[in-house]
Amino acid sequence: MESFDYVIVGAGSAGSVLATRLSEDGKTTVCVLEAGPSDWHPFIHIPAGFMYTLVNPRVNWLYTSEPSEWTGGRRIAAPRGKTLGGSSSINGHIYNRGQRMDFDGWAQRGNRGWGYSDVLPYFRRTENRMASANDADSTFRGSEGNLPITDLEWRDPLCEAFIEGAVQQGIPRNTDYNGAKQQGVSYVQRIIRNGRRVSAARGYLHPAMKRANLTVRTHAHATEIVLEGKRAVGIKYRKGGKDGAPMEVRATKEVILCGGAVNSPQLLQVSGIGPAPLLQSLGIPVKHALAGVGENLRDHYAPRFVARVKNAETINEKSKGLKLVGEVIKYGLGRQSILALNPTLVYVFWKSDEAVDNYDLQFTFTPASYKEGVQSTLDDFPGMTIASWQQRPDSIGYVRAKSSDPFAAPVIQPNYLAAESDRRVLLAGMKIARRLLKSQALSKYYDREEFPGSEKQSDEDLMTAAKQRGTTTFHLMGTCRMAPDSDPTSVVDDQLRVRGLESLRVVDASVMPTMPSANLNASVLMIAEKAADMIRGKAPLEAVKLAD
Repeated sequence: MESFDYVIVGAGSAGSVLATRLSEDGKTTVCVLEAGPSDWHPFIHIPAGFMYTLVNPRVNWLYTSEPSEWTGGRRIAAPRGKTLGGSSSINGHIYNRGQRMDFDGWAQRGNRGWGYSDVLPYFRRTENRMASANDADSTFRGSEGNLPITDLEWRDPLCEAFIEGAVQQGIPRNTDYNGAKQQGVSYVQRIIRNGRRVSAARGYLHPAMKRANLTVRTHAHATEIVLEGKRAVGIKYRKGGKDGAPMEVRATKEVILCGGAVNSPQLLQVSGIGPAPLLQSLGIPVKHALAGVGENLRDHYAPRFVARVKNAETINEKSKGLKLVGEVIKYGLGRQSILALNPTLVYVFWKSDEAVDNYDLQFTFTPASYKEGVQSTLDDFPGMTIASWQQRPDSIGYVRAKSSDPFAAPVIQPNYLAAESDRRVLLAGMKIARRLLKSQALSKYYDREEFPGSEKQSDEDLMTAAKQRGTTTFHLMGTCRMAPDSDPTSVVDDQLRVRGLESLRVVDASVMPTMPSANLNASVLMIAEKAADMIRGKAPLEAVKLAD
């Protein structure tokens, strides 16, 4: 039976970083198991290809969440990357860290070494911030990392007018929302270089795959964590899918789960590690009872306003017929093209209550609109869209295995908007979003509101619209929560070791104690960089001393 020092399950953002860092020591052997294929598909690398990878079963698990009251009984798509790079190969390319208070909150919950000053050096280590000297503050930004963090260079009259309208309403411009402060309005920062996506696989894993001590196996679906007593010693998997040959690989040092907020808890559960009542109900022998596995799920839920545009051309028109042909040619020639764009172009970070200095809302704007509130089919009319969401949701859900079959999709229930506080903040955000669309600066281009419609004015109308067309922003987290052992929902300690077991860690978005005020990929990269030092027994990078 083959054996390696470390076996990593999942070649997504965290798995790619860990494989790269652990294999830097030529005496250390590392095996990575990825259920999906290599990241050869061209739509992975063309930024606008997200519209296809979001619905492509070859590179996407295509999970769906359970219906709930505040989704109007709808199942909401929960796409997860299933290829080298994981979700960093199919996401919207955005680089967004969050706020200082997010990580200070992690530390205040008893997670030592996870405050903002502790994690900032690891954020910096991931990135090569490609910006003007005036914008790249070395206190906050890195310049030697594996991933290029670039500013969106596209300029569009609708975006310019939207930004000006936000400024007119008291929201300041912010040249770097990943710097000293997040609040304000700006074009997005993204992980793209020369018009191509740079996933964690491209930035980390592929260069490292040249090393003889790193083995990466695709089409390898992990089916069970092998335990000897309370020690993890390997992974069972099937090569090529459910009907593939059963295989097993052993780990002499550690097994590290990097499957993400859905797959990591599911693999633990089908391996007999998780809430005893759930495992018993599924006929899974309980090998290690751990009540928090799969609990504490959170996600961002975003209703969107859509307006019809006049006096300007939007991405909707540019994406059809001969105009699309022209955009393809421009992209091929390295010129500005919609093919190099991500799903949203402008970000706003602001607050639901002007009396409170708490930036709890995020807005996104794009000069495009999508049918039925999804991001895979553009409307047939000129449109623009603004979305808003509660940055730090209180609503808590779960991920639970549906059966003992590791190939059966698990139950995913985020319980969107179940907490009254989320509904209150979201409602405030929707009202601000509508005001931003109707700003004086944007009035030249604003024709009329297509959804939910200008006649929908009451709070009840707006919350009904949120039920009808709200969607995920693809930020599932928290299902293997990092917390002190006094917390009954704790799954891993502050070294990311699974409680009560030896040689088993989880390193991905599932360990986040609470939701950052951000998209998650930047934080996952940071977590993996920090975990690599822990696993290698290296001293942590020196904390950054920041002025209050």
